[in-house]
This record gives sequence, structure tokens and C-alpha cells, in this order.
Amino acid sequence: MFQTRTMDMLEAGLRTSTVRREVIANNIANVDVPGFKRSQVSFEMNLKRALDSEQAARQEQPLNTNNPGHVARREPLDYRKVGPAVHTDYLSTMRNDGNNVDIEQEVMNLVKNQMQYQLMIDRIGSTFQKWNMFVRMA
Repeated sequence: MFQTRTMDMLEAGLRTSTVRREVIANNIANVDVPGFKRSQVSFEMNLKRALDSEQAARQEQPLNTNNPGHVARREPLDYRKVGPAVHTDYLSTMRNDGNNVDIEQEVMNLVKNQMQYQLMIDRIGSTFQKWNMFVRMA
């Protein structure tokens, strides 16, 4: 009933923020483990790619195909199917023991992630307050 594009993206953002918090916590917990490689979460670029593909599909001219051998129009990516992806950084090294976790960077990432999470929660809360106000007025 209340599903909107904004709410879908906020929900995906909250899921991503939760995964990102777990990954950052794992990185921090393993800061002293020799050979440990840090992980990071990607989501925003994939979401942007999906939204851009939807916009490009709306602007494309329709293709008329009457033969299965014809090149079909490329289908846009569905932004609702985009989710967080965890990647491990095997290429960099911070110390001689092979560990590549920078504790200061991880703590900054944790603070940034918490602020983004709180911003999304506040946005969802204000949306529900507006809907509640509209329901009471009806």
C-alpha cells in the first residue's frame, strides 16, 4: 500500500548499511590478525547504474522486431533487485604481516555508516508521520 520508489531505496539502503556495519566490525575485529584482508561493501554505484539504465530505456526509441534473430532492445536493470555486494581487497597491504586494515579509516567508515543509517531512519519516520497525518485528516 505504501510502497514507493523512495521507500524501496531507503529499505535497500538500510539493508546495505546493516551489511556494511557487519563488514566494518569484522575488519576492526581482525586488525591484528596477520594476513587478514579487509572487505568493503559496494551498493551505491550499482543502484546508480540501475537507475540510469531505467532512464535510458525510457528515452530509447522503440525497436520493431519481427524476427527472433533480430537484436532485441536491452532490458533495463530493476533497481529493486540491486543489493549490497561484499568485496575483499587482496591487492593492498598496510603492514609487513600482510594485513591491510587501517583502523582509523575503518572507524571513520563506521561513523559515516552510522550517520547514513540514522538519516535513512529519520527519513522513513518522517514519511510515516506524513502518512499518519493524511489518514487522520481523511
